Amino acid sequence: MFIGWDWATETHDVTVMDQLGARVERWELPHTEEGITKTLARLAKHGAPEDLPVAIETTRGLVVDRLLAAGHPVVPVHPNAFHAMRPRWGASKAKTDAGDSLKLADYLRTDGHFLPRLEPTDQATMDLQSLSRQRADHVEARTAAINQLASLLDAHWPGGKAMFARLNSDIALAFLERYPTPASAAKLTAARLEAWCKRQSYTGKKPGSVLIESLRSAPAPASRLSPDIVEQLVRLQVQLVQGIRATIRALDKAITDAVGQHPYAPLFAAMPRIGKVNLGQIIGELGPILERAQTCEQFIAEAGVVPVTRASGKSRTVAFRYATNRRARQAIGIFADNSRHDSDWASKIYTDARSRKKRHPHAIRILARAWLRVIWACRRDGTCYDPAIHQANGKINSRPDTPVPA
Repeated sequence: MFIGWDWATETHDVTVMDQLGARVERWELPHTEEGITKTLARLAKHGAPEDLPVAIETTRGLVVDRLLAAGHPVVPVHPNAFHAMRPRWGASKAKTDAGDSLKLADYLRTDGHFLPRLEPTDQATMDLQSLSRQRADHVEARTAAINQLASLLDAHWPGGKAMFARLNSDIALAFLERYPTPASAAKLTAARLEAWCKRQSYTGKKPGSVLIESLRSAPAPASRLSPDIVEQLVRLQVQLVQGIRATIRALDKAITDAVGQHPYAPLFAAMPRIGKVNLGQIIGELGPILERAQTCEQFIAEAGVVPVTRASGKSRTVAFRYATNRRARQAIGIFADNSRHDSDWASKIYTDARSRKKRHPHAIRILARAWLRVIWACRRDGTCYDPAIHQANGKINSRPDTPVPA
């Protein structure tokens, strides 16, 4: 039996098809606990869950999680690929929910052996992935909030923006919270500013005279807002930045704790300049790929650091791979870029790539491929990273992969 599941926000449509392509059953269900529970029970009447693969146009979400938890093999179908297949069932490319569930089931019946299947990810890896992704979202929010603060200062207090550039972020935010307008800093002297910075544990080498000069030499704003409104705007934006920074610190601690308990952490913790947060990103994003990949080359391809080759007749192009796991590529790319500053082996791979006229992002992806082979070897052999084992004469020194049966 083959199941096609057309999912939506409020209702879903399910079709059950047999091996000959005949529709056995079809029904519509609401997106409620009762609807999903009854549907899972209804599917169980057609056989064991592990023998009932489900084709669906998504890789994540509540429905996918419930199907995996029930034991169904889930086959994600990309909407673009499914759209390209529509002429198979009619030139008009007609679309209805009932028709899509039938077509998904038929697509799974005829081409399912070409499509990858989702595998339940280890709970610890899922937890780490969620923490890492939320941290990445908060970092983006912090960048946006700081940019908004810079724009606000540029329009209403350029001197405050100059001080923000001179001081480190914690002290700069404290300064703007205490002196949010030009009027509030009008009586500030070099000695008082230097004493205040000292109380804030300022570690910079700029004396108070230099700091006060950057404050005084900034152009006067042409703001038509009242000082009270400017003060309120600046303080509220500073509080927003400080709040996001606090959540990032909390997430850093949570990631550090989660990494310490993850079984993959000892395998990769000794890698050069990997850090706890980046280690959490690598385990969280690469861990699910590492668990389902059958060969090292598949692992590298799904991480998105290899190009796509398109050859037909006399034409042949090798292009950047856009359709991939973007977060996984970012995680391994950050580590690869950091590693070349603390590993002669990584530095040589990067330098050799640059000498072949590769741009920096391309050279980083080449280095990332080498590190992914190391990660694959560590996980496959169950050995912690050791340069003497995994880096011999510039190549990965480990036994070859076991051939995957057809």
